Formats: sequence, structure tokens, C-alpha cells
Amino acid sequence: MVTLGREESAVRILPMGDRALLVEVASLDEVLELRDRLEASRPEGVVDLVPGARTVLVRVDPAVLSVGAAQAWVAGAETDAAPAVAASVSLIQLDVVYDGEDLAETAHLLGVGADELVRRHAAAEWTVAFTGFAPGFAYLVSRDWTFDVPRLASPRTRVPAGAVGLAGVFSGTYPRESPGGWRLIGTTSAPLWSPDAASPALLRPGSHVRFRPVERASAVAASSAVPRAADAEIRGIRVIEPGLLATIQDRGREGAASLGVSRSGALDRTALGVANRLVGNRDDAAGIEVTMGGFRAVAERDVWVAVTGAWGPIRLGGHEADPYTAHVWRAGEELHLDWFAHGARGYVAVRGGVDAPVVLGARATDRLAGIGPAPLVAGSAIAVGDDVAGPIPVAPPAPWGAPHDDELEIELAPGPRADWFAPSALSLLFDETWTVTGAADRVGMRLDGPELTRRRDGELPSEGMVPGALQVPPSGRPTILLADGPVTGGYPVIAVATDAALDLLGQARPGTRLRFRHARPPA
Repeated sequence: MVTLGREESAVRILPMGDRALLVEVASLDEVLELRDRLEASRPEGVVDLVPGARTVLVRVDPAVLSVGAAQAWVAGAETDAAPAVAASVSLIQLDVVYDGEDLAETAHLLGVGADELVRRHAAAEWTVAFTGFAPGFAYLVSRDWTFDVPRLASPRTRVPAGAVGLAGVFSGTYPRESPGGWRLIGTTSAPLWSPDAASPALLRPGSHVRFRPVERASAVAASSAVPRAADAEIRGIRVIEPGLLATIQDRGREGAASLGVSRSGALDRTALGVANRLVGNRDDAAGIEVTMGGFRAVAERDVWVAVTGAWGPIRLGGHEADPYTAHVWRAGEELHLDWFAHGARGYVAVRGGVDAPVVLGARATDRLAGIGPAPLVAGSAIAVGDDVAGPIPVAPPAPWGAPHDDELEIELAPGPRADWFAPSALSLLFDETWTVTGAADRVGMRLDGPELTRRRDGELPSEGMVPGALQVPPSGRPTILLADGPVTGGYPVIAVATDAALDLLGQARPGTRLRFRHARPPA
């Protein structure tokens, strides 16, 4: 941890794994100022700047900019006496029908009439402080807004798209249907999230917003899910059975976390990359990620195919087929990945790659955000592209074997909130064996083991998260965030799995034991 002194506050630079830093300041106003400073001098290699309630997360590509160099840049930007030059920001106007079901009750809680609450909400000029929770969901703040609104005691399981709500000092608009505990005061028809657009999020950090009362609402914003192509189109593969879960994945999206969009992509990037190389694709071509097996599909034209990752029986055209080998998949033949005996996720690559719509630079399915292709179901038609990198190699690119999934050794880099925990918690984290529970998916995996005791109580203001973060809820048992995990969160992060360890975690299945080790410091 590095502390920088300033006249008005102290700034802390905290570790967040091996590819990120968390810069902590004293207030939300200072967050907005810091974000502007960093954005104004942003060097190549900074992948994401994600503001939170008291922090700015800085994610880097270490092949371009080391974490140490990023820390020096942050320190220089923070101590620079010159104010950041604010970019010209236009004012976004949102038409709102103030018809929310919580309007009257919220006004009563705040000691004003409903009309007065509407007047003050519409008179304020709002700024997007940060995003999170869902793509396009913006946390808006205003110096003109003096209320602190309590959240609902019991969150709703369904909040409609376009709902305008209040929680704490924030106002926000729901870009898509989702659960939520904010108090709803109105409805907007504005297109808050359009994933196919060049700028998919209407409201971005730093945007200025005003709400304009209108009498009638038009249709609310549509779902942000990418529509599936019509089955009548000529495709390359047709799914017969998807198994437990099958999705389209590539190496994921980088640089969209400030919009509320996670990296997503293959949980075992190495396995997908090997499958692609076996059929002559680039490493980042899209393929099919199959969870726990049970996948069956038929080719509608001749294609080359390779299967890697999790280990289980493979049959192609009724005959046993080897993994980690390129095969011709003839039109009309069935590919069957039986239930996996080792590992959790297998990868099917076809020569030319899976051709799916590109959303924010990737074809990956993001289950939490609801963007990218829909999860595959019986009857799904999958297009095969023609973007190849070279010939099919004559031999596998590297030795292969069944994934080890009985016990994995996972390297952990320091997390930003280790000081929230008792010294015994850190000892337990590294001395004990942890077990992956049945609550494990692409968003994250809960672990079973001893309770990690806090020495600091209270809630943590929402701050940026990264894949691999070990969040510790009040139960004291950590959850490891994975590729579809939220980009912000409110549970303290005690440590972060290294980027290299994420592929191992992608093959962990319920019952897998984890042993944690300290990551070696970067050279």
C-alpha cells in the first residue's frame, strides 16, 4: 500500500491482484476529480478505469504497462498540482413519467409531498459518478440533491426496464429488467443500453443528466440481449442437446468495465487457445464452451473440429475420437461430448471459428450482463466463419492430458482489503484446504471452509472488482469472482487469484479442493 499526502486528503494506492490497483480517496467528489486526472493522462496499457464510491480501479495489460509503472503514473497524476482539463460534456435529458410505485411512500419517508419530491428530482443536475450492477446502469449524484433515501427492506425480484429509482444519495435508471432494491419513482423510455451501437451506454462516467417530467410514457427500453439469428439461415452446426450449459466464448471483452460490462470469455483461455491452434485458427477465435459435458451437435456441412479442456468420452460420427486432435466432421455426423470425468469445461473449436455477432469487440456470451449470443439450446444453429490463421498443424502444439481437478494449487496476489480481517483469517486462508461448493458458475464460485473473521465491521462502499477477486461476505467464507462476475461490489476482497490461476479455476468442479499459495512478486 502507498499513501500520498495532500492538503485536503490522503490518497491510498492499494493492491488488487497482479494486474490492477485500487486508488482510494476520501469522498465521491474526489473520485470524480481523480478519474478526470487519470483519464487526462492515461498511458497506453491502462485497460480500464473504473470509478466507485470512494475508489478508482486501474486495470493494466502487464505486457504493455507493469503494475509498478502504473503505480508511479497514478502517484504522479495525483500529486500534479495542475488541475485536470475537463472535456466538454453535453447535457443528456431523460424524459420521465413520475409514476413509480414507491413515489408516495418515498416522499412520506423524506417528509415532503410527492409533487415536491418530483420537482426537486427534476430540478437537480446529475452527474454519472460510476456504473455497475448491470451494463448501462449509472449511479447518478447531484450537489442539488440533499436526500438520503433508504433502500427497500426486501428487494424486488423484478424491476422493469426503464424504471427510475432512488437509493442512498444516488438516482439511477434500470437499462434492463433485473432484481433491485431501489425505490422506484418513475419510468423513462430512453435507450439506456444499445450493445450494437458504437457507444452502447447512453450514460457514462462523467455524463451530465437532467430528468424532464412528461405526461405519458412510450415503450420502455428493450432488452439488451443480442437477438439470435433466424434458424432458416444456412448454418454450420446445429445443437441437439446443450448439456448442462453451452455458450459461445472467445477471449472476452477488455476495456468495457467502466460501462458495467465484465470481461467474460472462456474460463479456461489456454484450453480454448489450444483448440483453435489445432484447427488453424487464431487463439482468440470464438468456440463453444461446454460445462460438465452432455453436449451433442450435428454438422450441416463438412468442417474441421477439435475438442480440448475437460476430459470425457468423445464420439464423432458414432466412433470414439481423441481430444486435442483435429478431426474432419462430416455433414450429417453427430459430435457427442459425454459427461466429463475430469475438469468442468470443454472447448469445441471449428476451423474458421464460430461466427456470432460482435458486441463491444467480442463474441462472448456474458450471462450476468445478458449480452452476446444467448446460451445454446436444443435446435440452436451456429454459423462457422472463414477467418483462419494458417494450415492445420501436423501434431498437437503441446503435450496434453486430463485436467487435475481433485486438488488445485492456486496462487493469490494481495487484495486491497486484507486489513479488514483478523490476522488469523490470513493464516487460515493459506493454511487450510478449501472446497468448491455446488454454488459455482461463470459468475463465481463459493468455497466451503473455516470462517474468515473480520476485525472491521460495517459496509464497504461499492468499488471496482476483477476476475479472481476473493470477496468475503458476512458468512466469512469467500467467493471467487470469475469472468462473468460483477465489475463492482461491496464485499471486502482479502486476496486475488493471479491471472494465470484463472484457467485452473475454470476447470474446478463442485468438490474440487483448493490450496492457496502466495504469488511470487513480479520480476
